[in-house]
Amino acid sequence: MKEIVIYGSGGFAREVAHLIEQINEVQSEWKVLGFIDDDEKNHGLIINDLKVLGGDEWLENKQNVCVALGIGAPKVKKSIINKLQKYTNINYPNLIHPTVKISRFNELGQGNIICEGSILTTNIQLNNFVIVNLNCTIGHDVHIKNYSTILPNSSISGNVVFEECVDFGTNATIIQGITIGEGTIVGAGAVVVKNLPACCTAVGAPAKPIKFHE
Repeated sequence: MKEIVIYGSGGFAREVAHLIEQINEVQSEWKVLGFIDDDEKNHGLIINDLKVLGGDEWLENKQNVCVALGIGAPKVKKSIINKLQKYTNINYPNLIHPTVKISRFNELGQGNIICEGSILTTNIQLNNFVIVNLNCTIGHDVHIKNYSTILPNSSISGNVVFEECVDFGTNATIIQGITIGEGTIVGAGAVVVKNLPACCTAVGAPAKPIKFHE
């Protein structure tokens, strides 16, 4: 079995641990060593039978350790990966729940997490460190770029592009051929029918920007 640690120890990190358990129920593949957390007050805690091993320095002398990001916020994911670039011994596997329906013609980078009940049709490209949460659907020829997160029950039609660090809200919907700009947040239940610019928060049906941020 391959050894893996989960970066983070909050809610989504615990969900990732559960996802790995479910993968192992089908085929024993992973031995979860514990959590990595930047908050020193959590070091040594036992959370859902797994220990918080320490901060990122715990990774320094490990050989070919696998790491899963148990954090949903796109910009936080990006900052963590930038910090971990100093370690050359880390592998970032793709973790895909056994119930996921996914075409062999899709292309995945590294560190992607695809949760239970999701459907990814065909000729989809997920770059790196993308989260597809529970019960999402992604249509043909979609391109999701680095660090983006798709929250539960979202529906993404064909030929959509998410630029880097998009945060796509729970139960949000987007029609075909739309592009969402880098760093944009789409609110829960939004219906996206037009391109959205970078670094905005968009809500409503149809979704419209209500504020801009860095």
